[in-house]
Amino acid sequence: MKVSPAVRVAAAATAIIAVVYLGCAILLNLVISAHLTAQDDEGLAARLAAGRSHPAAVGQRATDTGGDDDADDPDEPVFLWRANAGDVVTAHSPDAPALPPSLLAGRAPGGDLTVTARLGKAGLYRLKLAWDGAGWLVAGQSLVGDAHTKRLLLYGELIAGPFVLLAMFLGSLVVGLRALAPVEQSRRRQLEFTADASHELRTPLSVIRAEADVALSSPRQPAEYREALTRIQDESQRLRRLVADMLWLARFDSSPPPPRDEPVDLATLAQACADRFRAVGPAITVAIAAEPALISAPPEWVDRLAGVLMDNACRYAGTDGQVRIQVGVHGSRVSVTVEDSGPGIPEADRPRLFDRFHRATEHGSGSGLGLAIGDSIVRSTGGRWQVGDSPLGGALMAVSWRNAQPHRPAAVTTSPRPAEIPLPAPSAPGKPAEVSPSPPSARGGPAEVGSDGR
Repeated sequence: MKVSPAVRVAAAATAIIAVVYLGCAILLNLVISAHLTAQDDEGLAARLAAGRSHPAAVGQRATDTGGDDDADDPDEPVFLWRANAGDVVTAHSPDAPALPPSLLAGRAPGGDLTVTARLGKAGLYRLKLAWDGAGWLVAGQSLVGDAHTKRLLLYGELIAGPFVLLAMFLGSLVVGLRALAPVEQSRRRQLEFTADASHELRTPLSVIRAEADVALSSPRQPAEYREALTRIQDESQRLRRLVADMLWLARFDSSPPPPRDEPVDLATLAQACADRFRAVGPAITVAIAAEPALISAPPEWVDRLAGVLMDNACRYAGTDGQVRIQVGVHGSRVSVTVEDSGPGIPEADRPRLFDRFHRATEHGSGSGLGLAIGDSIVRSTGGRWQVGDSPLGGALMAVSWRNAQPHRPAAVTTSPRPAEIPLPAPSAPGKPAEVSPSPPSARGGPAEVGSDGR
């Protein structure tokens, strides 16, 4: 079973944290152990000082050196032993365990010494030995309390460790999944784009190959050769247009240097675009605001965007349909709106309308890259999309930008329609809301009009 990259990353991060946690636990145990040992030695030194000052204290019952007012002091009693110069114990605290004979044997008189030794069944004791001139004075304390504290600390670390590592793994997994989600989505879209592009490229190549094979299969009349070459030419143009669109998008994705923005008059551009498409077939009308509609953008990009919208509308309106392009000024924003009388755009397909090679209807054909190119231009120029239903019966696609011209009071429009469609505006129920573009990813590309399908 293939493991997700996010799982591998989370497992690696958890392994690193496990090593760090183990190191920290060992260091903490060493620090606590050193603290407890220093605390025991301090209590033993105080008990020895008391035994030296008051020899009778050796025979008194041992009590702990702690107290209710200091929780850090040890709770185990501190015993005293006195031994003569022959290393024989002559006195000790009541209930004190017997010292092993090897503890004092062979030790040179003089100085202080601290050791840890096992006193028979009493267990491990921390012992401090001091020579007082006539013999040894020994203070000792059981390490049972210290061992209990260390054991509790170890149990806490062992219990908390799995929960800490599990929380780390789940947290790393969530972060990894969120971080890798755009990468995975990009990878899937790239695979889909490659598959769709392969299909789109294969179709015209298959037609060209078939036409050439049929034309060369047997001798034909000049008119028949001309028909075959005409069909090959049409498919070649379609193939060239598809390759050009793909290269345009590839340049957009590769982040070339941004072009120089210039003032663009949307009214002039819309009129020129309408004149260019009048020969396509549908009845095209133009509605232009009387006041200037200027934006700051690369002129060739905006011209291509308008061409994409008009090409799309004319294709779906048909030769007997209607297409309307209008330019409006609405306060601080200006817009270009293209409507058609075609089949419209189903609401279910609108979220994927700008995906590459996506078509929103079964009618018509095209490379499926036109609206993807248009969306790249809109995002890179700071525009906003609005998609909805047109009063003509088909689709309404509009783009608005910030007005580069100082705002003036609204003038009477020459539009044959009674009112302009304001942009931006709230979307109607069932229609997608106006989209604010993300920061541009790249800029660049020719000004060729691309084709698209819904």
